[in-house]
Amino acid sequence: MARQPDGPPPPPTVQKLRLRYTKRGPLRFASHRDLARALERALRRAGVPMAFSAGFSPHPKISYMGAAPTGAASEAEYVEIGLSQRRDPEQVRAALDASLPPGIDVLECVEAGEGTGSLADRLDATRWRVDLAGVTPEQLSAAVAELLARDTLMVAKRTKNGTKDVDVRPAIVRASVAGDTGCAILQVVVRQLTPTVRPDDVMAALAVVADLHPPSPPRAVREAQGRLDESGDVTDPLDPDRAIRSCCQEERAPV
Repeated sequence: MARQPDGPPPPPTVQKLRLRYTKRGPLRFASHRDLARALERALRRAGVPMAFSAGFSPHPKISYMGAAPTGAASEAEYVEIGLSQRRDPEQVRAALDASLPPGIDVLECVEAGEGTGSLADRLDATRWRVDLAGVTPEQLSAAVAELLARDTLMVAKRTKNGTKDVDVRPAIVRASVAGDTGCAILQVVVRQLTPTVRPDDVMAALAVVADLHPPSPPRAVREAQGRLDESGDVTDPLDPDRAIRSCCQEERAPV
């Protein structure tokens, strides 16, 4: 017979919460594993009643969605947690935010709406902002125009299986340029394909098409994650959960 852990099984998941948090300042250099450890410790300090998996090595029920790469800041990181007891989402947000170090800020916490589907399925694109100090908007605009004119664009990308040539052009939905003489700003929306196209891959593409090499390292910030809309921008992935909450509140409101 199969071995069974001693004691009763862990309590079931009775509530799922979805959180949006940031990765700012020096913490942009923290790895995803470091951030995950910080979050799990903060959940314990905040007294959040986590649900756990069964078996001999129970783990808290936490699902991370599309973590930003090491070195990139982010205003739109998402995680889903399972709770063994129901809690008010705003109280969980405030307690968790107070237990995390500066730079990891919990911006929002909503309850997962019934029948709204998976959070991961709502994240198929990212909008990035890349600050390029020492590059003029005119230089960047010319490079971006050349990039968007290409049908294919191969760059050397480092993967876990080594370096290989990848066509990054299908992932790039749109790109625009802003900024002033001292610093050009690239805003680019990319589809989350496999392998993932990240800001350093876009910069490699600009180097290929226009020999663009900024004099200092680019500063990348993930501004949004979500689904692509008809305009090529990124929608808010928590909107379906907010809509369910608003509907329920209206139904409970006194007449």
